[in-house]
Amino acid sequence: GLHHSMSRYLIERIDALPHVQLHPHTEIRRFKGRERLEGIVVGNNQIETVGELPATYVFVFIGAEANTDWLDGAVHLDRNGFVSTGDTLARNHLHEAHWPDQEHPSAFETSLPGVFAVGDVRCGSTKRVASAVGEGSVVVLFVHRRVAGLRAVA
Repeated sequence: GLHHSMSRYLIERIDALPHVQLHPHTEIRRFKGRERLEGIVVGNNQIETVGELPATYVFVFIGAEANTDWLDGAVHLDRNGFVSTGDTLARNHLHEAHWPDQEHPSAFETSLPGVFAVGDVRCGSTKRVASAVGEGSVVVLFVHRRVAGLRAVA
């Protein structure tokens, strides 16, 4: 179900749509169609069934869990797997990453200098699309400054 990972008002709006079907624990295995989407091949990852559904549109809700296992060891992750950035990084995290003592990462910079994280993957983010878009637009300045060899001030 959606109750553990989505706002109640969104669940109510989805439930009120008669043409929307939820398929929890289902993975899209393949898209079908020539000129446009005509169907999808799906598999239920709990009972291991595979089937085909007609579809002209697909909305994928990826959930509120961090999918950052691939970053473990490259940048600091909090205990829930979200990427620590800026002020969420403790001095020991920066020391482990060999940051100079007098420097501190900018607002969206990770423990790895020059690597930034924005949006839902970031520790302490608001988990809202508008915020993620805003963070993405702001971090562009920090990236340009980093590329130019300047420190980005938070």
